[in-house]
Amino acid sequence: MKNLLNFLIKYSVVFLFLVLEIISLSMVFNNKDYQKSVFLSSSNSMVSTLYEWNNSIVEFFKLRAANDNLSEENTALKNQVILLQNELATLQPSDTDSIHFRIPPEMEYKFIPAKVINSSTNKLQNYITLNKGASDGIKPDMGVVSDEGVVGIVKTVSNRFAVVIPVLNPKIQVSCKFKNSNYNGSLLWSGQDYRYSNLTDIARHVKLALGDTLITSGLTSTFPAGIPVGCIEDFNIKESDAYYNIKVKLAVNFRTLLHVKVINYLNYNEQKELEKIPEE
Repeated sequence: MKNLLNFLIKYSVVFLFLVLEIISLSMVFNNKDYQKSVFLSSSNSMVSTLYEWNNSIVEFFKLRAANDNLSEENTALKNQVILLQNELATLQPSDTDSIHFRIPPEMEYKFIPAKVINSSTNKLQNYITLNKGASDGIKPDMGVVSDEGVVGIVKTVSNRFAVVIPVLNPKIQVSCKFKNSNYNGSLLWSGQDYRYSNLTDIARHVKLALGDTLITSGLTSTFPAGIPVGCIEDFNIKESDAYYNIKVKLAVNFRTLLHVKVINYLNYNEQKELEKIPEE
């Protein structure tokens, strides 16, 4: 109590000034129509601004929810497109005019939508955490893509989460090819810039050009063929080298990555079991 009294006594002049200021302003606004209108107009402006800020904040969170819903719907539509494409393929006659049609086994896959809840881009070995897991059908070794292109491969899975090794990690290599020539190589990250990676195993006789597009080759069970990987940013080769040094600008911006799709290759187990059979 003594401290409170000392505080009031110490700042009594300030409190007196504030009280008198409030009384004077009240008298001015109540007796002068012009000042009153200015005060009300300013108050309304401030209140309107506060309402705008409030609506912006509300709309921001609603927009995030809407984006999540759109991602789910987009993935569902992509699954329907894949299904319709496969059904259409069965209606096309083969070269032998056979009456038996079937979907190519490597094309039997569907997407599982997921959201990035944690990620890194500034480490040598980066990882991405997804909000979907085994209960959603996700398993290790499944490929992960976004609307822009290849993201990475699922490494470990719990019931509700999954950890992905992205292409920003030298632990994985992605088989890709040139869209215009089908010549394939391996994408391997050097551990430097999150925007770029390196393409290896491209022999010196292959014709290259800046801007050439790279897509997945389909030579692995992780990714079907045709998914964007990136484009050639720069390349060079020495007289003594047999292979190019190729710098690739990645299709995916990992700093803004939020929604992804996990590829569920329906014939994965059958293919892997067959490939494990030793040669006789």
